[in-house]
Formats: sequence, structure tokens, C-alpha cells
Amino acid sequence: MQPGDKKKPLIGITMGDPTGVGPEVIVKALSEGNISSLCRPVVFGDMRILQREIDNLGISLELRIIDTIEQARQPRDGVAVYAPSDLDPARTAYGRPSAETGRAMASYIVEAVAMAKKEQIDAVVTGPINKQSLHEAGFDYPGHTEMLAALTGTRDVVMMLAGEKLRVVLVTIHCAVNQVPGLLTTEAIYTTIDITGRSLEKYFSRAAPRLAVAALNPHAGEGGLFGNEEQEIIVPAIKKAQGAGINASGPYPPDTLFYQAVKGDFDAVVCMYHDQGLIPLKLLHFEDGVNITLGLPIIRTSVDHGTAYDIAGRGIANPASMLNAVTTAVQMAENRQ
Repeated sequence: MQPGDKKKPLIGITMGDPTGVGPEVIVKALSEGNISSLCRPVVFGDMRILQREIDNLGISLELRIIDTIEQARQPRDGVAVYAPSDLDPARTAYGRPSAETGRAMASYIVEAVAMAKKEQIDAVVTGPINKQSLHEAGFDYPGHTEMLAALTGTRDVVMMLAGEKLRVVLVTIHCAVNQVPGLLTTEAIYTTIDITGRSLEKYFSRAAPRLAVAALNPHAGEGGLFGNEEQEIIVPAIKKAQGAGINASGPYPPDTLFYQAVKGDFDAVVCMYHDQGLIPLKLLHFEDGVNITLGLPIIRTSVDHGTAYDIAGRGIANPASMLNAVTTAVQMAENRQ
């Protein structure tokens, strides 16, 4: 450990599903990237599963197991691993999640969040999870975002997906498309705008961030011809935000809005539903996008991809999203100071 290491943020990285690509992208990111120059990483995961990836990939990466987070601050070689689980690699097949791997996967998140809440670590970066095995393990959440909100006792959270060219935030997240109009309320849209604006200022050093609000309907409803959600729900939310001093505008037709955002006209786009925001985001940042949960009392970033069972164990997973998730977490932790 170099003299300046004590000033670097301590970043907890959860391994995600032990049977997916999470372990692979973590060890690749730790060995290929410049993570050690930015922060002190602590992997919340499974020692034997991580070592399996190192051996399979034939890379040089030293791990050291720790029992307390204080041990991660000690000047020793090797990446610190806090291991709530001890899975048998011979019984942990790629692409075969189970209740056992689900319990392990959940334990990484629970432990990392608990330490972040106590400010023992500066941020949490999460690997991809399997929602079904999470449910089988007794954690009945639609996804990471909802689980993190429950673990931190947070009522209002916002999912942001970000890349170098585009940031999007979602008013509704995991629900059927036909449920979206009924879930949209002026208060929900305003809360999303408010959390996004404050978070961009606090964590990304954006003074008076420019927030574009997307319409729900084609052509922003065309004066009510294609729907009245814009005038009845979305416009009042924007006016409320403007009245609170937030630099928000819209609603803009989605078919042209993202082009303007990518040109640099806006700092983030507030989207009404999941695919409205994720289709353009993943078109531009499929491999390097980052998932960020705003509104939590802790910093949380994540890879913007799933467990990728079809390529797990083949050594071809791209670590770009994990690298960017860690880099973003470091940036947010430093800006928060």
C-alpha cells in the first residue's frame, strides 16, 4: 500500500450471482483496470468462486480474505475479500442458480449495505443478480433497486442509467407497460425530478442541472389527440419543479428528445417508463453503461447488464461496465466530500 492509499475511498463490490458473469467481470476489472489507483476495493463475495475465475482466466491477481472491514485498511498486498459464503465450485455450475447461490448472493448485498450505512465503506458497487434465486432465498423484491431501498429504509429512490453521452432516469421501473399510465402521478414525476436534480449537484458537480422531461405519448400527446397525460399529469410536475428552482423543462416528444440530449443540450432525461429510457441508453452504452440508485443514504452503482448465463465461464465477458461502475462510485464518493 502506497502512502496516499489511506485517502482513497473504500469501495465495496458485491459479487452478484455466483453462477453468472459477476465474478468474472470483477476479477477482470481488478486485474486489467486502474482500480487500485483510484480506490481501495473490497469484494463482498466468495473466495473459492473468485479464485476459480482467476484460475480459469489465467490471470495474476492476489486475493486476501478479511474478517473485519478494518483489515481492508491495513497495508497488505492482495485484494481484500469479505466472504459471507463458502460455496463449493464443483457444485456451483455456471448458469445454474439455486436457493443456495441466491442466499449467498443476497448476503453480499446485505453485508455491504450494512457497512455502507455505518460509513465503514464509502460506496457499494453491485454485480448482476438473478431475481428468481433471490426470491427462492426469501428476498421478495423485483430487483436490486427495491431491495436497496428496503435495506436502507428509503421511501423514494430513482434509477439512473448513465454513460458518457447520455443519462436517463425512470419514473416507473419494473412494471407492465399497460400499468404505466395508472402509475404516473404528478407527485411521482416531481419526486423523480427533484431527487435527480439534487443528486446531480451533490454527486456529479452539476450546478443547476438541465433536466429534460419526456412525454408519455407520441408527439407529446399532440394537444390531447394522442392522450392527455402530458397536460394533466406531466406539465404540472414540471411547473412544480420550476417553482422549486429546478432547471426542468418539457414534456418533449421522445422521438427527438434523446437526440438533443446526446448532443449535450441536457444533463439527464426524465423518462416515464423502463424501456423509454433504456432503449436509447443501451443503444449507446450497451457494454459500458452504469446503473446508479439515487435517493439512497448510501452511494450505489452497478453494472448495467445481467448475469449473462449464456457466456458465463467462457472467459469472454466484458468488464467495461464494472470498471465504469467503480469509477463512477469513486467520483460520487469524492464529490460528496
